[in-house]
Amino acid sequence: MRRHLGREQAKDTDATRKLIAGLGNPGVQYLRNRHNVGFLALDHLAELNHLNFARRRFNALLAEGVFDDQRLLLAKPQTFMNASGSALAKLVAFNRIPTRDIIVIYDDLDLPFGKIRVRARGSAGGHHGMESIINALGTSDFPRLRIGIGRPASREDIGHVLGNFSEEEERALEEIFARVENALRVWLNEGIEKAMSLFNGQ
Repeated sequence: MRRHLGREQAKDTDATRKLIAGLGNPGVQYLRNRHNVGFLALDHLAELNHLNFARRRFNALLAEGVFDDQRLLLAKPQTFMNASGSALAKLVAFNRIPTRDIIVIYDDLDLPFGKIRVRARGSAGGHHGMESIINALGTSDFPRLRIGIGRPASREDIGHVLGNFSEEEERALEEIFARVENALRVWLNEGIEKAMSLFNGQ
């Protein structure tokens, strides 16, 4: 039987929270941009599990819940993509979350559309939101989940990244986000290495 996030109490109320952060740009004009796929994935996760981003702190929208007795904090930084680190670093410090218990979801031009890739650590790979987070945290040693948006043949990267998903891509997002959710569930329960072995390349 599928377990959902929810508002029930964790058995161990002092358990360390895990943080799932999705990256994007705030504002309705950016809502369906490919660059906002981290926000969209987190919205999907929250909606499925009846959670709301009802709280704002440290310039981030927050939702909280419990999954398999684990306390979770979902965060969407509202600083604009290239300054994502300022909000995330404050959340991590205030909640005393170890970097191993953080995972960041964001878009990747170098992955074909719809492919996901999980990593335990690594460089920003030219992604300015991740550069900001790495600089703010002072480390690149934290998990991340990348969602492929594909690189356009025309090489007009900025227009592609800040463009909206096509109708065909929109139809595929629900299935992509289901895989993202499953990868997150494995990370939470079995660890990052297991998530990498099961989901990389899907």
